[in-house]
Amino acid sequence: MKCSSMKLISKDQNRRLIREITIILIIKVVLLLVIKHIWFDAPTIPKDFNNQVAERIAGNLSNTQETR
Repeated sequence: MKCSSMKLISKDQNRRLIREITIILIIKVVLLLVIKHIWFDAPTIPKDFNNQVAERIAGNLSNTQETR
């Protein structure tokens, strides 16, 4: 009789643990999606992006480059 009650307690603890882990994972996924939506909603493109790319490809040195 004791063995069957131990199995029931063990199953209850396992179910509780599985439920808690599932809830925690759901909360984490929701938080990650919220963070992604807030901070990473659209890609950012710097100003004069096309000019910088053209200068880099063409090899023109601009006056705004830093000197070492």
